Amino acid sequence: MKTTAELTPLLATHPGEIIKDELIAIEASQSDFAKLIGIKRSQLNEIIKGKRGINAELALLLEKTLGIDADFWMEAQKNYEMDLARITLRESKRLEAIEKFESIKDKIAYKFLRKEKVLSGDPMEDLPKIQGIYQIDHFEQLATINLQPQFNRFRKSLKLKIDPINIIGWTKLVQYQVKLLTAKQFNQEEQKVMINKLKKIFNENDNTPVKVQNCLNEYGIKLAYQTKGEKTPVDGVSFWSEGNPAIGMTLRYNRIDYFAFTLFHELGHIYKHLVNNNKAEFIDLDPKQESLEYKNSIEEKEANEFATNSLISKDHWNEYVSRHGDYPLNDNSIISYSEEIKIHPSILRGRISFKTGVYNRRTAIDYQIK
Repeated sequence: MKTTAELTPLLATHPGEIIKDELIAIEASQSDFAKLIGIKRSQLNEIIKGKRGINAELALLLEKTLGIDADFWMEAQKNYEMDLARITLRESKRLEAIEKFESIKDKIAYKFLRKEKVLSGDPMEDLPKIQGIYQIDHFEQLATINLQPQFNRFRKSLKLKIDPINIIGWTKLVQYQVKLLTAKQFNQEEQKVMINKLKKIFNENDNTPVKVQNCLNEYGIKLAYQTKGEKTPVDGVSFWSEGNPAIGMTLRYNRIDYFAFTLFHELGHIYKHLVNNNKAEFIDLDPKQESLEYKNSIEEKEANEFATNSLISKDHWNEYVSRHGDYPLNDNSIISYSEEIKIHPSILRGRISFKTGVYNRRTAIDYQIK
């Protein structure tokens, strides 16, 4: 069913416009036609200009002189009045929407949502969309949304490169988009099989983001990619979405090693934390922008450990260390061992860089996501 807004024309057409067209068609002047139907020329002019309506008597006179049924004229007058009323109502609702929108604009990630073309700039369209994205029944709830536990740490942050409103907006948009996705039933017992498939996808590195998304979907995990906004150094988020665990990622860096570690970090939150608490939510920033309290939390340490050991098992890592005790950033040894354990060489090199703190050494290894 169409809404009132969709049924409301931009302008209401007065039946006087039709009379004007008919007089032009029969080449009759307003003065002559006014005399013909027995009214003053000024009265006819007011009808043509929409300043005076058509009554039943005039409708009968128009039927006789113009050959158009009186019912048509009465219906045209009724439609004009109804359209005029709808337009007036719509404009009053628009003023109300503008006022409401201006009162909440500084509480939402407006520029980010406009840039992503989620909001149109029309308050009549955007207000319901904002309620859907932010999962609120009343706009007053926006004032306290940053007090929720998962967002509270951003509100307290003094870092200039962090905008709490944009981080909340990004997270809410991911959750909104994930709701539109479907996935198979989640079974945590299939964890190892899925991880091996993901490592193979990263190693092959061909249409990787799509294949990763499809792989997770097959095992009941939703994944959405969403670019970040200004002052939003977010890498990923993990949460529960209508029966399935879900992950949102920014892919801020076009690097296989960063992509793989971030993904497996969020998987760590799923398998270590979300399976036991479907109300939890983990928002992970660039480590350089993250607070020490959050980085040192048990959940973060467990997610990091999960990612580290899932990408390169302890046995494989110990074997590499036993062969190359000083963690050399040597392309040949890295590529050779990566082929042996079937992982992408950038992942092994990234692990070594993290251990040594050396990130700017030249390499021929291709890190780019393909």
